[in-house]
Amino acid sequence: MATNANLDSDPNGTSVDITQYRAMIGSLLYLTASRPDIMFAVCLCARYQANPKELHLKAVKRILKYVKGSLNLGLWYGKQSDLDLIGYADADFAGDRMDRKSTSGTCQFLGGSLVSWSSRKQTSVALSTTEAEYVAAGSCCTQILWMIQSLNDYEIRFRNVSIMCDNTSAIMISKNPVLQSRTKHIEIRHHFIRDHIEKCEIELIHIDTKEQIADIFTKPLNTQQHNELRFKLGMLELRE
Repeated sequence: MATNANLDSDPNGTSVDITQYRAMIGSLLYLTASRPDIMFAVCLCARYQANPKELHLKAVKRILKYVKGSLNLGLWYGKQSDLDLIGYADADFAGDRMDRKSTSGTCQFLGGSLVSWSSRKQTSVALSTTEAEYVAAGSCCTQILWMIQSLNDYEIRFRNVSIMCDNTSAIMISKNPVLQSRTKHIEIRHHFIRDHIEKCEIELIHIDTKEQIADIFTKPLNTQQHNELRFKLGMLELRE
């Protein structure tokens, strides 16, 4: 998806066949189970299934063109000696042109291999970049906790699981809520991450924005950035 492709409802645009559009979106959503590199673009186009326009159809066709040119790409799961669990959380502040809600992007690695990923529009409007990043970190924490509980069944224990975040203010809120009086407007359900940090189950760690892998799930990127993050996800060109 082009970096300047800001999709909206396009009320004055030409309508297209809804059945065909939804069928294309459904197929692409199925494909995202093994192709995280198209997750954001597909989820963005999926928001306009109720009344798709020619603008949206062109964006979907561009995704199909990309998929056709990268049929050999796939996730590589290598044998690792260390079974580490780590998460990445990022957000695109007010990225949606319609309601100005932010987009949360998260991904989790187990043993150096990508096992879970998500690109989802937040349910409420964030008033700052810090709030958007904090909510995204909470979403990542939820998935990490579920994975920890599932791995406990196999007697694999984790403590202080790292969640990589590129916003220092969001990390400060999670560790020192007393000094952050301006966070009262954030919904209570997003603050549960503090409890798990105090219990040493989760640890928020700062990471440079250029190293934030979850960035690929929040916004359109240029070719170089997209390819670099795609490689860090563990997607390789698999040849017979």
